[in-house]
Order: sequence, then structure tokens, then C-alpha cells
Amino acid sequence: MTSPASEAIETITLAGGCFWCLEAVFAEVRGVLEVENGYSNGHTPTIDYERICRGDTGYAEVVRLQFDARMIPLEQVLEIYFAVHDPTSLNRQGGDVGTQYRSGIYCENEAQLQRVQHWLDSVRPLYSRPVVTEVALVDRYQPAEPYHQQFFAKNPTQGYCLAVAAPKVEKFRKTFAQWQK
Repeated sequence: MTSPASEAIETITLAGGCFWCLEAVFAEVRGVLEVENGYSNGHTPTIDYERICRGDTGYAEVVRLQFDARMIPLEQVLEIYFAVHDPTSLNRQGGDVGTQYRSGIYCENEAQLQRVQHWLDSVRPLYSRPVVTEVALVDRYQPAEPYHQQFFAKNPTQGYCLAVAAPKVEKFRKTFAQWQK
């Protein structure tokens, strides 16, 4: 028998440019229990960082989040996600270009997929450009190599972290202070 607490734990996989940036933000979100960098929704049986950088595997750099829906609802997770990346940019986030940097929401089941689609339909009118975020069931998820995990926390002065990840974290802190751990 599952407990009500375990039923409140949800998992969702998000793509929105370099996974270091999304991981850095969601590591600070109250109610997010775990953030793991990885690769998802490609067409090869396996993937690694060197292969994904070529841009021909179909995989996206993603973060897989586990969150407590009693503390933070899925819709709030998605609102934060849309605020810290550009959902109208096709296969690109800033200087990161290629299908591996696409905007994508990968759901664990059909019920979650329907909830995400409903939320997405409600926010599309808020954007002046078309929202190009891919929405699908998660497929072929694989964790990224250990050196990619908690990258921002371990390397806050690394050039990319300072130039790209840190401003996204700062935007989260200013815009969503009530959701900060």
C-alpha cells in the first residue's frame, strides 16, 4: 500500500538549454527534493556528453526533478521553468544552439501529460511569439556523468556558470523569493 506522502512525490523531466542552468535554479526551489542532470528523448540506445554535443542523437540535456506536490504544485514548477528559459526559442537557449538545447517537458504518465498540456494551453496567449516547447512522455532517460551533477554548486566561479547559470539563479531568487529554500 502506498502512503499519501509517497503519492504526493512527482517526477518530471525538463529540457531548457544547458542542464547546469536548470539544475542550479531547481536546487534552490522549496519542495524540490532531488535534481538530476541527464539526457532524454533521443533515438540512440545510449548517450553520453561527447555524443550529445554532436547534436545528432535526438537527445536533449535535461533535469529530472522529484518534487513534493504538497509543497509545490506542478504548475508552479512549470511557471519557474518558463521564467528561467525561453520557451519560444527553437533549439536554442542563448549561445547554446542545437536540438540538444531544445525546450521540452517530458512527463511520467498520461495524466501528467494532460495536466501539462492544459497548463501550456493556458499560458500560450501570454507570449508574443509561439511557444515551441516540446511536450511528450519521457523516453530513454539516462543520468548524465557524475561530473555534471551539482555542477553549479561545485563550480560557481567557472566561466559558463558566472555568465549564464548565475543570472538565471538570480532571476529565480528575485522573481520567486517565496519559493526559495
